[in-house]
Amino acid sequence: MFEHRKDQLETLLKENKEFLNVYNKHQELDERVTAAELGTAPMDDMALHKLKKEKLFAKDQLARMMDSHA
Repeated sequence: MFEHRKDQLETLLKENKEFLNVYNKHQELDERVTAAELGTAPMDDMALHKLKKEKLFAKDQLARMMDSHA
């Protein structure tokens, strides 16, 4: 995620607590989605869809924060 903006990502993770919180939430959601897709944490399709939407929302938040910081 944001490989082309790695320096900015690292700076924001160190300097912006809100960014760090959203980033950590995205990482947690990513782990949960991956576990559900692999079957290690089974869940119904509706719950998985909701998790994916939350993950995308967090990623969009991160992108907006990075854009406003640039």
